[in-house]
Amino acid sequence: MTVQFGQMLLVLAFAPLLTGYVRKLKAHLLRRQGPPLVQPYRDLLRLLRKEVVLAHSASWVFRVAPYLVFATTWAAAALVPTFATGLVFSNAADMIAIVALLGSARFMLALAGLDVGTSFGGIGSSREMMIASLAEPAMLMVVFTLSLLGGSTQLSTIAASMQGPEVGLRVSLALALVALIMVAIAENARIPVDNPATHLELTMVHEAMILEYSGRHLALIETASHLKLLLYLSVIVCVFFPWGIAVSGQGLAAYFAGVGLYAVKLAGGGFLLAVFETAIAKMRVFRVPDFLGAALMLGFLAALLLFVTQAG
Repeated sequence: MTVQFGQMLLVLAFAPLLTGYVRKLKAHLLRRQGPPLVQPYRDLLRLLRKEVVLAHSASWVFRVAPYLVFATTWAAAALVPTFATGLVFSNAADMIAIVALLGSARFMLALAGLDVGTSFGGIGSSREMMIASLAEPAMLMVVFTLSLLGGSTQLSTIAASMQGPEVGLRVSLALALVALIMVAIAENARIPVDNPATHLELTMVHEAMILEYSGRHLALIETASHLKLLLYLSVIVCVFFPWGIAVSGQGLAAYFAGVGLYAVKLAGGGFLLAVFETAIAKMRVFRVPDFLGAALMLGFLAALLLFVTQAG
């Protein structure tokens, strides 16, 4: 139980640092100094000290949504095996359950964007639901592909099966990895789907839903967005690069080695994300369905190809 609690605190502590690391790398790639690595922590502390301003038309949904979004996203991130498997919550670390938790957080945030009645909130919520209608099926197709290989939808079981010598290099796994990366980019509102640093009203998706938030409410939503990015990177490294993950009961040395290797994997994933976002431009909103449609097709082809090869 202590190790599981430590993993929950680890993802909460690492999430803002990962965002600051990606921002710093993007700034260096653009030949700018950029903000310090700890800037996300400073921003969160500043928001926590500010007073909450509520619109007159806001209902209880608007006030409760940040807490639910943060709680569900943190729960989903804590379920992903980061540095160790076989922990207390391993039986609940089901990929379908994680997709359901993320879907609940998205629903509450979209509902909060509609609650105030502003035009920008409505536009952001409608675009978020449009993206979700294609991203969730693509994610589920990736889940089905991995479940065919591991015989289960539990992340610990999938990670253990991926380390087996019988897996090898498979085209289906490559397709599933590309589909999962595309879904992760869309779900985290990253370039080319959305620009997390923009405040142009006509192009915003995530930012449009939270324009009316301030103070601790905005701090909770920002923390949830940091956790969501960490969650998807953790899923990718847990499933497709599971080497070095400790098993429950191996001792402190194995746990510390797992934490160190997990940090290295996150650093590598953050570097690739920064390079990708620097090298590509944001696409038009109307091109997003084509982007996610390609992810859905790749996930479907991965599941079909793996099913055919196993049946043969």
